[in-house]
Amino acid sequence: MKKNPEQPSPAENELFQQAMAGVTPIASSNRIAPVSPSHRVPVKKTPVSTQTSTDSFSDHGASDIAATSFLRSGLNKMTLRKLRRGFWPIEGSLDLHGSSTEEARRLLYEFLQHALHREFRCISVIHGKGWQADGGQGILKVRVRHWLTQFPQVLAYCEPAAHAGGGGAVWVLLKSAANKKTHQNEKGGHDKQ
Repeated sequence: MKKNPEQPSPAENELFQQAMAGVTPIASSNRIAPVSPSHRVPVKKTPVSTQTSTDSFSDHGASDIAATSFLRSGLNKMTLRKLRRGFWPIEGSLDLHGSSTEEARRLLYEFLQHALHREFRCISVIHGKGWQADGGQGILKVRVRHWLTQFPQVLAYCEPAAHAGGGGAVWVLLKSAANKKTHQNEKGGHDKQ
């Protein structure tokens, strides 16, 4: 039988106990443990040749500076304020760190489709800050935010507080299933919050 290399020998254990004699443990703090999103979508690495239809995400018209927030035309500014304050819980998260532009485009499209299918209302997309040597913003940050504005079911997005990702992420508010049904029943009507 092989000895587990991570288990200390009795002699090591005794030496440790002697070294720790008289040491008092640190009292526990009043800190709140961070809450992770209830659902994380695993990022699948697949070849670019098997892409789904992401033609709706164009890079045309993207600026060199990423917008810090977006609100779909016709919506109340209070919607964006509620999003910033965490009114809707984050139900899913996508981390695009280390992805190429084309891979990020495909993963974002698939994640948005998945979120709509699962009827998520609020999601987080982590793209990273991607600072460039010349002081400019990262390409992925700019493009992800530009693509989100092109997805019709995205109502709004904003940068979360620094402790939740700051400029390296966005919280995205999606149309709710109830809003979609209402919109389908009303011809030419506006979506309601």
